[in-house]
Amino acid sequence: MASDQSSPHIVLFPFMSKGHTIPILHLARLLLLRRISLTIFTTTANSPFIRQSLADTDSSLFHVVDLSFPQDVPQVPPGVESTDRLSSMSLFVPFANATKLMQPQFEQVLQSLPRVSCIISDGFLGWTLQSASRFGIPRLVFFGMNNFSSTVSRVVVRDGLLANVGSDDDPFTVPAFPWLKLTRNDFEYPFRDPKPGDPHFEFVVEQIVAMSKSQGTVVNSFYELEPGYLEYWNREFEPKVWCVGPLCLAEPPTVQSLQNQKPTWMQWLDQKSAEGRSVLYVAFGSQVGISTEQLREITIGLERSEVSFLWVVKSKEVKFLEDGYDYEERVKERGLIVKEWVNQREILDHQSVNGFMSHCGWNSVLESLCASVPILAWPMMAEQHLNARFVVEEMGMGLRVVANNGSVRGFVESEMIEKMVKELMEGEEGKKAREKVKELEKLARMAMEKGGSSWRTLDRLLDETCMQEKVI
Repeated sequence: MASDQSSPHIVLFPFMSKGHTIPILHLARLLLLRRISLTIFTTTANSPFIRQSLADTDSSLFHVVDLSFPQDVPQVPPGVESTDRLSSMSLFVPFANATKLMQPQFEQVLQSLPRVSCIISDGFLGWTLQSASRFGIPRLVFFGMNNFSSTVSRVVVRDGLLANVGSDDDPFTVPAFPWLKLTRNDFEYPFRDPKPGDPHFEFVVEQIVAMSKSQGTVVNSFYELEPGYLEYWNREFEPKVWCVGPLCLAEPPTVQSLQNQKPTWMQWLDQKSAEGRSVLYVAFGSQVGISTEQLREITIGLERSEVSFLWVVKSKEVKFLEDGYDYEERVKERGLIVKEWVNQREILDHQSVNGFMSHCGWNSVLESLCASVPILAWPMMAEQHLNARFVVEEMGMGLRVVANNGSVRGFVESEMIEKMVKELMEGEEGKKAREKVKELEKLARMAMEKGGSSWRTLDRLLDETCMQEKVI
């Protein structure tokens, strides 16, 4: 790797989860375009993915360091080095805490590197702040949430707004943002029910403290999308937020291969396009588990909607669909079930895809926005319920699935799914969302272009934080 002592050299350390790793690799592309040298830390099992993702970039400018993931850690299954492979998200905290055991390895390598200008590490790797401070290196947090969700969460906790809410579905207002109507069900534990001493609560507090003591937060969003929430955070809270996204636009477009070399799902989408059929893309991320009862309602709702759909399912869902259930046969003329990893951006960019039933993970929201595809929001976990509010009520680029009793959580019956799928794909509300997302896509691309708000923000970030003369 190039090691000119006068040029910037940045350390990147993504968390071991695809949803956290991919955007930081997109950030790596933007830094490499600026001829900045990088050292990227990961673990042995995650290394091939990172190396392959950056295979088309200048290899003389970056170096990937493989750390050994801790072994024989209680509650962490042997050989699991990514949250995507955890059998349950209940194992997340033990897994995340296990990463602390890599700190001696990390510091040993850090000490041997050429001068490091700054460390950009994931928000779940709060312990890297200790290492950065030990060697006098600025640490920036790479944060997976948008400004809306992080700012609203912080204000609600600061002002104790959940304390006097009657039921989980009772709406309450946020004085700092009086137009917002939220419910307790929009928040996950530990925000909605803090329990000091509980491992999950303590882990979250630990990361928040580490973030507050870092030099800044790098956020995968853009100013024009949420200016009020960004400005409020930078006025009221620390550390400073830098919006440098949507980072997915840093990835070069997929080169279209010959028809017979395309994945089967791309060939299927081409066929639907030739037939003039509009397709709904259905995917709920790699982390959440969906009950058998809820899966059954999804299958019924999609079938009755008579909308063409491509549904990416996980291994547990595959078992449900295959166990004496001829679903694939019944919907084969207009529905495709995909049981393997797909390039989501490639699917969303396909001309036949005009809707996305999504869990509203922030990466998925941005990818949908950048493909001008409206969302049918069905949040499952983490900050996804707040993201769904943002998508529907603030951005206006989607519709919302709710339980039959009107709650934003709970069991959703097939009739609701059928109704909302039809509305997104064929109704007036879906048409409005489609028009709005086209406007947002233009703003996103302008932000990422040279001279755009995100481009300028990244330049300022580098000038103010990472270009300081810090010596190990």
